[in-house]
Amino acid sequence: MDKAKSIIDKNGSGSCYANGLQRGFHSQASNGGCNAYNSSENCSGGTSNVEHCHYLHTDDVEANGSSPAKRCRLRRRVESVKRNRPPFPWFGMDIGGTLVKLVYFEPKDITAEEEQEEVENLKSIRRYLTSNTAYGKTGVRDVHLELKNLTMCGRTGNLHFIRFPTQAMHRFIQMGSDKNFSSLHTTLCATGGGAYKFENDFRTMADLELLKLDELDCLIHGLLYVDSVSFNGHPQCYYLENPSDTQNSVKTPCSLADPFPMLLVNIGSGVSILAVYSKDDYKRVTGTSLGGGTFLGLCCLLTGCETFEEALDMASRGDSSNVDKLVKDIYGGDYERFSLQGSAVASSFGHMMSKEKRDSISKDDLARAMLVTITNNIGSIARMCAVNEKIERVVFVGNFLRINTVSTKLLAYAMDFWSKGQLKALFLEHEGYFGAVGALLELLKSSEEP
Repeated sequence: MDKAKSIIDKNGSGSCYANGLQRGFHSQASNGGCNAYNSSENCSGGTSNVEHCHYLHTDDVEANGSSPAKRCRLRRRVESVKRNRPPFPWFGMDIGGTLVKLVYFEPKDITAEEEQEEVENLKSIRRYLTSNTAYGKTGVRDVHLELKNLTMCGRTGNLHFIRFPTQAMHRFIQMGSDKNFSSLHTTLCATGGGAYKFENDFRTMADLELLKLDELDCLIHGLLYVDSVSFNGHPQCYYLENPSDTQNSVKTPCSLADPFPMLLVNIGSGVSILAVYSKDDYKRVTGTSLGGGTFLGLCCLLTGCETFEEALDMASRGDSSNVDKLVKDIYGGDYERFSLQGSAVASSFGHMMSKEKRDSISKDDLARAMLVTITNNIGSIARMCAVNEKIERVVFVGNFLRINTVSTKLLAYAMDFWSKGQLKALFLEHEGYFGAVGALLELLKSSEEP
């Protein structure tokens, strides 16, 4: 503990974490800097095998291999180890079933000496990632989420957030090979199921190893970290005021300064629900296979759409009551005994057993009904878990919520209505990127002193 405290500066920031971590993650900073992070294993004796965890001497540069690329990489590793930080570039990657999420730290404090010594392919990678907002047909940099003037491992820079479909992974790996990424790093920190699925492709196509990280650890650590730093002066966490009035509900900032316990609902291709009691104490309560992948897959099947954005656009124009059978369709109005409003869904897609109804609906109606069906199911499961676990703070994250105001409002309303105002649905601006941020933090953690 004394050793850990010795690496924290007056503001509480350790040598390998961004400013703002004095909060802790909010209350955890007393554990100290880098060592606050899963401290039972370190670079010298733990399980991490990231390349820069090995402490090299200058002689090793000449002794290890003869290729110029390898000698260049080894020199950079030696210098990085001396500075107690990994060599650039700094990436974290979350390879999901539908989307790949990538975070990239762009240093803004590069000295003239560093600029002169910087190898050309490192410059090329930085220019490519930061000068574009779109990559090919499907890659996107979410500029509005960029975290500016962040300090990580003693370096100041901007954190960029990039996503592309998992089906484009082989093109991404080929790009890494074309840009000779393996001359800069031999190992990438990655989480998500794709870290296992594509491991051999990275090895054979780009001469890169993947350090496979637990996706739920990365999710929680990344979330707590991002919430602990300023979102360019704006709050990270928010809820919807007056969720029962879905047309006029107001986005209201709130604080996660005391986040525990919380029920964390991660909505990606599928859904995982976690009860989180501290940074390292959590359990997976349950989950469901009916998630964002289900919504998009069925929308593609039923409407002929091709992308998540197209499916949401159709849903925004549709009317799910043309597809779903409501309480009022059965009772003629409200079911007052159980406080069920007539507008509540009694049977999702219940009208579709009628040929007359099938002939009258639009594809937009089908998309809206599918979105409502998936969202209501997630909200119902989340509420039951919150009640069973006796947790009042419910946080929804995941890329299913990206540009998805319909689901955000439905979840907020469901939590408020069924709990009689006792449960609030909380949301975070960086929705689906927390796993990738957690992978980046693991990269930085692995450079700590043994």
